[in-house]
Amino acid sequence: MNQHCPEGFEQLPVLLLQHGGLSSLTGKTGLAMLRHRRGPIAAVIDPDHANGSLEKITGIARKVPIVGDLAAALPYGPAVAVVGLAPSGGVLPGPVRRDALAALQAGLSLASGLHTQLAEDPDFKAACHAGQWIWDLRQEPPSVQVGQARAAALSCQRVLAVGTDMAVGKMSACLALQAAAERQTLECRFVGTGQAGILISGRGVPLDAVRVDYAAGAVEAAVLEAGLGLSAQDLLVVEGQGSLCHPGSSATLPLMRGSQPTALLMVHRAGQSTIGRLPEVLLPPLKECISLCESLAAVARPQGSGPPPKVQAVALNTAELSPEEAQRSIESCQDALGLPCDDPIRNRADGLLKVFLNR
Repeated sequence: MNQHCPEGFEQLPVLLLQHGGLSSLTGKTGLAMLRHRRGPIAAVIDPDHANGSLEKITGIARKVPIVGDLAAALPYGPAVAVVGLAPSGGVLPGPVRRDALAALQAGLSLASGLHTQLAEDPDFKAACHAGQWIWDLRQEPPSVQVGQARAAALSCQRVLAVGTDMAVGKMSACLALQAAAERQTLECRFVGTGQAGILISGRGVPLDAVRVDYAAGAVEAAVLEAGLGLSAQDLLVVEGQGSLCHPGSSATLPLMRGSQPTALLMVHRAGQSTIGRLPEVLLPPLKECISLCESLAAVARPQGSGPPPKVQAVALNTAELSPEEAQRSIESCQDALGLPCDDPIRNRADGLLKVFLNR
């Protein structure tokens, strides 16, 4: 078992176990890695799309071969197999389990963000030999503590992404901000709080694996570690999770308490009016969502820690719109809210970054 990110993981060639997930939301972890991982991706296993074009299937402009099984993937030289799916209940479907086990037997290591701990599975444990590892990243960090608002003492600016729903692009918006900062040779660090963010960056805290009493403290510890040595001109972007609008989500408060943000980035899918998988639950108007987040972020802050954080900009997910529709939606949102608004994936995040640098 390896609870922490294995040394050098970010640069190892990985094989994504993406069975059926290239064209499904169940594959969002692998899709995020295909879009944002800087290290090499040797191949993708997805029998549904074997030998197809990744860009035509997903819209992601990255040249990665898609193969049907492990035997076809091995010639591309992967070192680590990564579970790219987030199946309901966290249990590996049979074909994924078969290829994950075969990958270990072929000498690869294995990384997984599932709730199911693969390193505790007798079959996986027996197949993992000297020089290999199984990284089950979805584990509560050791020595967790109750949050104490200590991140407020950091010098750097801390931008927390908040959203109107789950899976609207909070992680992608944060990584786009980081990429924009790096294009300008600015120091900007990213704190992952979900499996994809941690797999991409190699750092962070799996928030949904932490007991609720310690959730804010675990975020706090991750933010303090990432913010070490940053100056007042530097940025720390914290991946958001869940939503205050979702009846099944409790992640936003510990993220606010633990990161003690200096600014908020609201993330919203253009045209969405209900919770994605609960259409009977209406979303409040975006202006009300913003006010709610600002009100909650204004409390539980130490004296002298600066002004309460405000939503400084909106990252609008326009992936389902044509370019013309997307531009109209961005302009409409900006006019209605009086806030800068853009799609950081379609248009890159240089304009949004400027907002946080000039606040």
